Amino acid sequence: MPMLVAAVCGMGGSLAMGAPLGGGGGAAASPATEAAFAPAERDAAQWIERMHSAPCRRSYAGVFVVMSANGAMSSSRIWHACDGPQQMERVESLSGTPRTVFRRNDEVRTFLPQARIVRTDRRDAAGIFPRIPLVSGTSIAKFYTAHLAGQERVAGFVADVVWFKPLDALRFGYRLWVERETGLVVKLQTLALDGRVLEQAAFSELDLNAPVRVDQLARLMEATAGYKVVAPAVVKTTAQAEGWALRQPVAGFVPVSCHRRAVSAADDAPSVLQCLYSDGLASVSLFLESFDPQRHPTQPQVSGMGATQLLAQRVQPDAWLTVVGEVPQQTLRLFAGQLERLR
Repeated sequence: MPMLVAAVCGMGGSLAMGAPLGGGGGAAASPATEAAFAPAERDAAQWIERMHSAPCRRSYAGVFVVMSANGAMSSSRIWHACDGPQQMERVESLSGTPRTVFRRNDEVRTFLPQARIVRTDRRDAAGIFPRIPLVSGTSIAKFYTAHLAGQERVAGFVADVVWFKPLDALRFGYRLWVERETGLVVKLQTLALDGRVLEQAAFSELDLNAPVRVDQLARLMEATAGYKVVAPAVVKTTAQAEGWALRQPVAGFVPVSCHRRAVSAADDAPSVLQCLYSDGLASVSLFLESFDPQRHPTQPQVSGMGATQLLAQRVQPDAWLTVVGEVPQQTLRLFAGQLERLR
């Protein structure tokens, strides 16, 4: 599941890797209180459906943080609203390079105030915290078991803790904290096969009654005066239409989207093909571009940061493949090994 960024601002020690949030030194809950908050029994598909639809149940605003096991942290403030099928959000970075990202369904505008540039793009929003994707054609129950692991408080809200445990070695596990009333994911941990926490995202502040409206966010998104608008061309396509295919699908992963996008707004700019695959929780992107001996090394490149792993290598004499996903390296190698050129 693609994760965003994380930070330590205002967290104290409560967001230490693997540490529960909330609780504190309050009095023990009475039997009546415990019964009132008894979690509902749901299977994996029902949990996914509940979490997927939660962001459109009400507007909200808050601060979320993400931490990787290697110590990388950053934070962002989010404002989210929806009107019928239209969802809008504003995400402002609170650490690192200043930037504000607006998203209206799949339309994205990134404001870079220091450079006075606005970059526009179209991207699939599935899986971006706190959203959980609902991917057609997947079967979560074949590849994960889901069970309740108790309740905890996150950012002041009672949440059910749901553990999605993988049934093979091709995907990581997930612990999700699901706010009881709305179903919104308020905390998420990505777990290595040995149980280590690779990455964690959580709200440190959350207002589920925030007065955020779609029209307000839309006006801010359109306020590009004084900025240079950069809009590289993006064309929706398929891997097959571009002359590529997987010989055999990687177990559990189905194609979600495929786009060819220019790397810049110049008329003669080279383009990159991105094809996204998902199993309903994890996602993998394949990026294909022309091989350039000036930029691309001769040997495969392997790296990882938190839950995100990367594999890059030459495929065919004239193509360079970069595979990125929140999955083990062996899964990336399977994708690379199954890729073939049709023409």
